[in-house]
Amino acid sequence: MTKADEIIDRRDGDGLSREELLALPVTVDIGTAAKALGLGRSTAYELARCGEFPCRILRIRSSYRVPTAELLKVLGIQPDELEPFRESA
Repeated sequence: MTKADEIIDRRDGDGLSREELLALPVTVDIGTAAKALGLGRSTAYELARCGEFPCRILRIRSSYRVPTAELLKVLGIQPDELEPFRESA
């Protein structure tokens, strides 16, 4: 079990709602990704620094960005679930 697995197993569960997740832009900052995963901001940065964040991290200058599609995949939201949301928007 990796450090990321251990931390995710004990997350607090105060993530984003399905509607909030589906409304996210193409990439999000690491704080938003952490909230979606039910992780604390410090924990998210620690996981990113040691290469164990559960999603791919894009390092842009001094900031971290997380592709929303990968975040949704980790959370178990499939691409076909997005279609009804897109049609109603």
